[in-house]
Amino acid sequence: MAVVDSFQFLYREISRSCSFYLETLALVGALYTASKVVILVRDCCTLVRVHLLPRMIPTKRLTQKFGDWAVINGASESVARAYAEELARHGVSIIFVTQDNASFRDTATSLSQSYGVETVLVLADLSLNLLDSKPIKEALRGKDIGFLVNCMDESLASPQNLIEMPEQGLLELVNKNVALATLMTRLVLPGMLERCRGAVVNISSGACCRPLPGRVTLTASAGYLDHFSRALHLEYSGRGIFVQSLIPFQPSSSTASSRQGWFAPKPDVYAHHAISTLGVSHRTTGYWPHTLQYALMRCIPEWIWVLGSQHLQPTMAQ
Repeated sequence: MAVVDSFQFLYREISRSCSFYLETLALVGALYTASKVVILVRDCCTLVRVHLLPRMIPTKRLTQKFGDWAVINGASESVARAYAEELARHGVSIIFVTQDNASFRDTATSLSQSYGVETVLVLADLSLNLLDSKPIKEALRGKDIGFLVNCMDESLASPQNLIEMPEQGLLELVNKNVALATLMTRLVLPGMLERCRGAVVNISSGACCRPLPGRVTLTASAGYLDHFSRALHLEYSGRGIFVQSLIPFQPSSSTASSRQGWFAPKPDVYAHHAISTLGVSHRTTGYWPHTLQYALMRCIPEWIWVLGSQHLQPTMAQ
């Protein structure tokens, strides 16, 4: 009995001496919880502001806000084609910059007939050694260019180790996803600055947020386009130019497949959602289920993400 009394006395003494530290830890825990609640509320408000309100509240026509013509770079990608069609639905005429006019002739004709807009096909040699911007400059001359859309190559979504890629193919991918997007922005931006209006939309991938195993070129290219967009927005937003970085998740979902669903939308569904965020958010996934994915990803510490990726890499390789 004496032992029990002694233990209870010792416990009370320890509790009394540690009460200050316990109260401090409780306060820290309360502040941490409050900060997380504030972040959650802020993210919910952003979700409503970016993805819900623009679709409910009528705004100015895109042609009045930005311009009458759009330049589509990377139109061979299904997301870029869907985005071009969505712009055409809003009355914007389209300039396709391509290396193969034959594959786009039907698309251009279809847009003209369906939406009553003009379409122009620009055949430009976009190879690394023979890059010629003259045909592009000729097509831009005299037109009210209000939009430039750069779209990353969707083939980067396929898992492939860096050392497995052929050297020439690697250079072409860097040229197409980095150099060409930068050059197209350089060509289109002066005219936008003269008119003090315009929008540059760079469509990359949510892979820019976290490294992925077997997708070095995807992560690097997406990271470049994302930071390029943010730097452009910082530099030119005060001069009437809206620069948007679209970072959709699961780039492979942009192609028609059996995996289409809530988190893997069809290209036209994604484009319809994404275009409603134009002029609202300069950096977004463009699609609210992907925004939920992005918020969840931010909650995961990077060391846990890396550990999980390393665990999944052998499975993905099989």
